[in-house]
Amino acid sequence: MTTQRYLIVNADDFGLSVGTNAGIIAAHERGIVTSASLMVRQPAALAAAEYARKNAALSVGLHLDLGEWTLRAGEWMQAYEVVPHDDPAAVACEVARQLCEFRRLMGREPTHLDSHQHIHRHEPVREIVTALGAELGLPVRDFCPAITYRGDFYGQGHKCASYPEGITIANLLAIFRQLPPGLTELGCHPGADEALDSAYCTERLAEVTTLCDPQVRAGLHDEGIELVSFSTLPAEQE
Repeated sequence: MTTQRYLIVNADDFGLSVGTNAGIIAAHERGIVTSASLMVRQPAALAAAEYARKNAALSVGLHLDLGEWTLRAGEWMQAYEVVPHDDPAAVACEVARQLCEFRRLMGREPTHLDSHQHIHRHEPVREIVTALGAELGLPVRDFCPAITYRGDFYGQGHKCASYPEGITIANLLAIFRQLPPGLTELGCHPGADEALDSAYCTERLAEVTTLCDPQVRAGLHDEGIELVSFSTLPAEQE
């Protein structure tokens, strides 16, 4: 068993907006982001794919987009639904459609699979997405035994309460110290779109700043953690 620690830093919501793309690209080029997950239904998906095709160092997976929930007056409400999540046939059809669109945009297969607001953790989406991952030989977030997922680099807590401490340099360095041997995926949501219609907006800007801070890369070095991506997995993890 390896004692080496490997870290994938994956940015969700690639393609959500031009500004979101800009933040992810900055966090990749100047920071520690190694991978991203593409939302093929969103307006800046084509621009995201064009960048990724020219910059192979950024591995890109499919961020399945089946709907979104938002907090209104203290209650969770569905902002939009692509297909009914309790209809396996509709979900399977939409997942296949988004995979086809990914292939069209990127000209290749995704390097990994996950989903917007983690809807694939729940049935019947879970069974459909994990079966697709097995068919394509791709890791699915939370369901790949070789990869531990961490989502605790995040700037909000319960019911979207502001939690700026979650996206500080200090918290990120603490996460590094806690990483177990083997391979970990750290989720993040960098962005540079101040007008983004999202409950998670200013936090994206703060994430970019943290992910690009030289102290962060120095912290990885001090901890002996190797940055990798879904397309450059260490041999023992493939």
